[in-house]
Amino acid sequence: MLRELTAGDAAFILELLNDAAFIHFIGDKGARTLEDARRYIADGPCASYANNGFGLYLVQIKETGRRIGMCGLVKRDFLRDVDIGFAFLPAYWSKGYALESSRAVMHLARNVFGIARVVAITSTQNHGSMRLLQKIGLRYERTMTLPGHAEEVNLFTPRETVGVDT
Repeated sequence: MLRELTAGDAAFILELLNDAAFIHFIGDKGARTLEDARRYIADGPCASYANNGFGLYLVQIKETGRRIGMCGLVKRDFLRDVDIGFAFLPAYWSKGYALESSRAVMHLARNVFGIARVVAITSTQNHGSMRLLQKIGLRYERTMTLPGHAEEVNLFTPRETVGVDT
């Protein structure tokens, strides 16, 4: 189940942002306290909901309400297109949750928000995310360097538009 993040999700977000895999593959967001996590939610997802109508969403197990990750759409200043992003606690990897939520987000992008083209960026080392992106209809286009970062990342674009400048 997807829903908008709120300040009430701060404890979960603090756990997710400080997971070793999150820090390795996505980056250290510097959230060390509940207040930092609330600020991350307010300045990131909530600001995006207000400015763009979309953002990162909390992923919960429908039957239990257990918070397991986040998945959604991000509009970055350095990309022409909106990109899909996701992160899950390792205990919920390889169980289909990321694929299910990513497909739901792609459906929202096209059918609710009218976004025709969604791209993705991922660490060059994150093979699991690369496989998932291929399953949702994206393919590797090229590596690129993000502004202010030294490491290259992979850019994935829709299969039918590979080669289009982003």
